Amino acid sequence: MPQDATPRSTARPVDAGALARIRQRLACAPQAPWLHGEVARRMAERLTVVRLQPGAVLDWHAHLGASRTLLRRAYPRARVMAVETGAPPAGSVSTSPWWSPRRWTATAPALDAAAVPAAQAQLLWSNMALHGEAVPQVLMRRWQQALAVDGFLMFSTLGPGTLQGLRSLYRQAGWPPPHAPFVDMHDLGDMLVEAGFADPVMDQETVTLTWADPAALLAELRSLGGNADPARVAGLRTPRWRALLLQRLAAARADGGLRAADGRLALDFEIVYGHAFKAAPRLRVQGTTRVDVDDLRTMARRPRPGT
Repeated sequence: MPQDATPRSTARPVDAGALARIRQRLACAPQAPWLHGEVARRMAERLTVVRLQPGAVLDWHAHLGASRTLLRRAYPRARVMAVETGAPPAGSVSTSPWWSPRRWTATAPALDAAAVPAAQAQLLWSNMALHGEAVPQVLMRRWQQALAVDGFLMFSTLGPGTLQGLRSLYRQAGWPPPHAPFVDMHDLGDMLVEAGFADPVMDQETVTLTWADPAALLAELRSLGGNADPARVAGLRTPRWRALLLQRLAAARADGGLRAADGRLALDFEIVYGHAFKAAPRLRVQGTTRVDVDDLRTMARRPRPGT
């Protein structure tokens, strides 16, 4: 991205290369994490308040979003299109590793995010994908371009209340952060406006997951992502360090934010929900005004107030 196109605020300190490797690893997973499916179900319940009946729906990062069945159930007449970053074109051989079950599953090919047509979709749905972006504003602008005027955006992502107990344990041990920071929902709302969306509405809730033992906790966390914090330890951790981490998790007390009332290990996940509309383009009155032809046609088709 050219330097002069950089957003006014880079959302968070994050190692973009590490984040890309994490996304690539998760894309090869045979199925989406359980938490993603649960959040998709909760987000789908919010569709009942939306009167819009879209003809075209973009399911952004569909594989990890675990939302296809829910979207088809909500909009049986709509064309629901899966979108993936770096997806192979229609009719091509899957780029998944030979051992991945996804390679041998007969599904409709996903649309490459870079090739999504502009201004065609009435609904853009993105479940649990935004926190995987180094600069969320860039993805929001792509969403805005993909939506038709008056199109509706609906997304979910992780907020800063996520994994507080784990961060506390790492601080007490004198270790670097266990993950890159997440973006506050109020900042996300500002980013939506900056990206050209109108009437953004943000909401959040906390989902608590519990585990019987530390090994199960770590396995679940790995299925959800990885550490892309620039201050993380350079290089690989040793088996000795992992054993120490497991020991500290096993010894965690309830007042440290890592135990549920029943004594099981627990971690909180702040789930942030957002939705917004793509407003019609507005002309800025200047000495010389230039109007894109597509924008002019859009404004001409819109009814005037009172008609």
